[in-house]
Amino acid sequence: MKGIFNSIEMKSLSTFRLIALLEGISFLILIFIAMPLKYMMDMPLPVRIVGMAHGILFVAYVFFLLMVKIDRKWSLWKTALAFIASLVPFGTFVLDAKVLKPESKIS
Repeated sequence: MKGIFNSIEMKSLSTFRLIALLEGISFLILIFIAMPLKYMMDMPLPVRIVGMAHGILFVAYVFFLLMVKIDRKWSLWKTALAFIASLVPFGTFVLDAKVLKPESKIS
């Protein structure tokens, strides 16, 4: 039975890593491509499209962050840092390299 729970924990962590990567990419596309297109070229459509995708990914990021916090018994401090990483450009990539990737090798 313990093997099943370890498998669920690994799936939530690996899913969270994927969502974090996608959320980070969408954030960068939004701030470095879509926003300049909107304000410099008067093209609001890319912000609508990328903004919607980024919003959905952000909600998924928070959901899976809570799943990982519960599964891995993360402290409130570690969880807060992971949340803050989603608000900073390149933050999710640093989180993955410094926290998520090493933790996925431990299990």
